[in-house]
Parts: sequence; structure tokens; C-alpha cells
Amino acid sequence: MVSDSPSLRSRLQDTFWERHANPWSAGTRFLTMPALLYAVYTRDGRLLLATLGFTVVNPVAFPPPARTDSWLSRIVLAEREWLGEGKGSMDFGYPNVLNLLNVPATLLALWAAWNRRPAATVVACLVAMGLKLWWVDAIARRTEAGRTGQWRAE
Repeated sequence: MVSDSPSLRSRLQDTFWERHANPWSAGTRFLTMPALLYAVYTRDGRLLLATLGFTVVNPVAFPPPARTDSWLSRIVLAEREWLGEGKGSMDFGYPNVLNLLNVPATLLALWAAWNRRPAATVVACLVAMGLKLWWVDAIARRTEAGRTGQWRAE
């Protein structure tokens, strides 16, 4: 007998993405990197654990949004669609190369925070966050343009 009901995994994934599409979820998630770096910089173990805990629960901590027309909701839904189509998040093609470049920027930010180099920490954090924002914006634009048939190389 074949069941028409979605699997538990599918329902959990739907719940994850629906709740993460709340602008409060997406918006507050951008605060995790500065908080993480500050925790490393100050050697504050409790802040580090709280930040990591928040990072884990954040995508499901907020209710599904009433509307999804905000930029923050659109980037989350575009990410879901992008990954669901198997386009991945890290390779040498644009826009995934932005996430690939994010890795050394994030590692540099963590190294600078650990070694208490405030300027390097801030600059590397801004670069890493900028690359992440650029990536999500690029996939949102491509996803939305793909639906209307208006996509063009950037």
C-alpha cells in the first residue's frame, strides 16, 4: 500500500523552512557571527554556548510568517528552492563561489578573534557577512528571475 502522506522527514523540512522564512528568524541569524566572534574574543564560554544554541534553534524559534514578501523571507525561500534543486552551496561557479570565499574569511575572523586582533576581527567578519548576504541575494534574484524567465548572467 502506497501512502500519499508526506514522510516525517519531509514534514520536518517543511516546518523548518516555513518557520525560518519568518523575517525575525532570518534577521536575527545574522547576529550570530558577531556574537560568536565576541564570545571567542572575550573567552566567554557561556556566551559561546548561548550563541551556538541560538544558532541551532533559531530556524524553528519563530512562527511561520503571515507574509513572505519581505527580502528576508524571500532569501530564505530562495535558498530552500536553490538547495532543493541540487544546486549546492559551495563550488567554483557563481554564485556558490561566494560561499566558498566565505570559508577563509570566517576562519580569518575566528583566528583574529582568538588572537584578540579587533580590527582584523571586524574586517574579516564584515567580509564574511557581506559574502553571505551577496550569496543569498544572488540566489534569490536568480530563483525569482528563473520563475519569470528573465534571468541573465550577472
